[in-house]
Amino acid sequence: MTKKPVENTVSINGRPVAIEGERNLLEIIRKAGIDLPTFCYHSDLSVYGACRLCLVEIEGRGIVGSCSTPPEPGMKIKTHTEEIREIRKISVELLLANHDNNCPTCYKSNNCQLQRIARQLGVESIRFGQVLDRKPVDTSSPSVTRDPNKCVLCGDCVRVCSEIQEVGAIDFAHRGHQASVLPAFGKDLGEVECVNCGQCTVVCPTGALTPRSEMEEVWKDLMNPDLCVVVCVAPAVRVGLGESFEMDPGTITTGQMAASLKMLGFDQVYDTSFAADLTIFEEGSEFLQRKAKGEKLPQFTSCCPGWVKFTEQYYPELLEKLSTCKSPQQMFGALLKDRLPEMLGIAKEKIRIVSVMPCTAKKYEAKRPEFIHDGIADVDHVITTQELARMIKAAGILFSDLTPESFDMPFGFATGAGVLFGNSGGVTEAVLRFAAEKVTGKQLQSFEFKQVRGESGLREAAITIDGVQLKLAVVSGLKNAKTVAEQVRKGTCEYDIVEVMACPQGCIGGAGQPVSRNPHAKKMRTKGIYDADKMMPLHKSQENIFVADCYAKFLGDVGGDKAHHLLHTHYQSRRRLPDEGIAFFSGNGGQRLKVDVCLGTNCFIKGAQDVLNGLLGHAEEHKYENMVDIRASFCFEQCEEGPTVKIGAVTLNHATVDTAVQALSRELEHQLSGESAAKDECTSCSGCK
Repeated sequence: MTKKPVENTVSINGRPVAIEGERNLLEIIRKAGIDLPTFCYHSDLSVYGACRLCLVEIEGRGIVGSCSTPPEPGMKIKTHTEEIREIRKISVELLLANHDNNCPTCYKSNNCQLQRIARQLGVESIRFGQVLDRKPVDTSSPSVTRDPNKCVLCGDCVRVCSEIQEVGAIDFAHRGHQASVLPAFGKDLGEVECVNCGQCTVVCPTGALTPRSEMEEVWKDLMNPDLCVVVCVAPAVRVGLGESFEMDPGTITTGQMAASLKMLGFDQVYDTSFAADLTIFEEGSEFLQRKAKGEKLPQFTSCCPGWVKFTEQYYPELLEKLSTCKSPQQMFGALLKDRLPEMLGIAKEKIRIVSVMPCTAKKYEAKRPEFIHDGIADVDHVITTQELARMIKAAGILFSDLTPESFDMPFGFATGAGVLFGNSGGVTEAVLRFAAEKVTGKQLQSFEFKQVRGESGLREAAITIDGVQLKLAVVSGLKNAKTVAEQVRKGTCEYDIVEVMACPQGCIGGAGQPVSRNPHAKKMRTKGIYDADKMMPLHKSQENIFVADCYAKFLGDVGGDKAHHLLHTHYQSRRRLPDEGIAFFSGNGGQRLKVDVCLGTNCFIKGAQDVLNGLLGHAEEHKYENMVDIRASFCFEQCEEGPTVKIGAVTLNHATVDTAVQALSRELEHQLSGESAAKDECTSCSGCK
């Protein structure tokens, strides 16, 4: 007699539910229509199991974490027994006892998981005394604000930074009650290798990590009658903004958005998609020139400031392969600051450019010194989609009831190609629409290149144009970007164009977009961008008559002197931690001689650690502790000349313990006599004579 096979189901609160490939009990329970609370579970991240809120009881096994338990046929599961509900309430109350509970003023007040779960569990009072040890709020980053007083130690930010972006700018430190999530070496977020992508703010369930707000600065400019305030809106904003007003993700709100911006008081409302079209003229032409010469390939896109900074920090040897084009945001800022004074009859100093972006890295980009000239920034303020929604609500504007309006001309006109920049693969597709017609001299019969579309974070395509095959890679998420960068560095791939977006699935998934609990939100936003492209009257950047007119009347030739001056830029290696490094002897008393020893990889291998130890030992032996400020630095960008040591105004290359100690003694002697051993910085000697 054969045994009856066990059905491939589990019992959840007495109801059978089929197992259909779910990875854990949490997924199958949610499929059954039960929303178990959790802080630390995200389907794209590894299972961590820290919050202990998704507990369930399995008959014969007891209470387990559902996120870390795979389903097995025949399991009998209960999700809300009295014991489990009490455990969850105690967990939340303990968190609240060690939490900054100024909820009404918190940036995440309307989207806080801690608030939502406390309400869901019926927490009406806290049985434990307040034990919060208040710490300073970190506002050093132009992109992200870090408030450790609101951290619940779920580890979501740590894992997204490490697993999705492979940057690792933050991690756990200390133990027990002192446990914290911190940047490296206890530094502020703006001082470490953070690339400003803000993906940590997307997964953070509370207000511990939020986009850095510039709303007050924008309000102040809008209220100043002496200023002309211009706003430029990125493509992805139009398919995300509606979510803040109870609309479905992907709803195209271009008309209502333009109307609300004019009601807020902006003098001119433009579409950054115009600058995206402009970017295609420059970047497409740059690619065709490189391809013809067979040099600096593959050409990496440079629209994403998170990717650019990632390259500067980790792959400076690939910087020459990046397109020299500025991002559309910075192109637009430079163009408008140059053209609007004449067009509007207003002094440049009286014009303010505000950029609305789905991205937090754009805040950092606008403040890069390359984009500030004579104290005037090309883009003055960057606000996110979230911030624009908050401003609209603060003004009492009923967004859903607005009659649609249009952008202002001429810089409000764009083609579908410019709008595509909001999606991963959109820049590549826009370039292909441009390059195909330039190479063949024939008009495209179909403007879509669906080969470069998709949801995968790393996809490849090969497209033949006029007998020439182009090999393309479309990348989103910096972990995937690292994979491609390693292949390019090692010469194991043959791409012609590589598009990189730091955020998964591109700008539609940027950290400035509304935070959604809808698992299909990104897919719906992506569809919204493609729908917006189809609804545009023109679909190729070269069809934008206002961009062509701009070249004819102002910019001159594509890639010419004027265009290159305004629309292109350069990059630099950032293989270091900024600021003063790690101090050994330091302080504020008296005037100390500053000593920096580079401990970057090249210098370390060549003996920099011995030089540092030698200087420390010499200072201790001769009681110089109160006279010197000795620090371990992280790069002087002179890797081939290491070990490199800077003592006062003297820079020693190929330093040894002896030459460094001699230079230190000499500088101290001259400091005591009120002189300096070196009037000018020396950068080429191998030791002082």
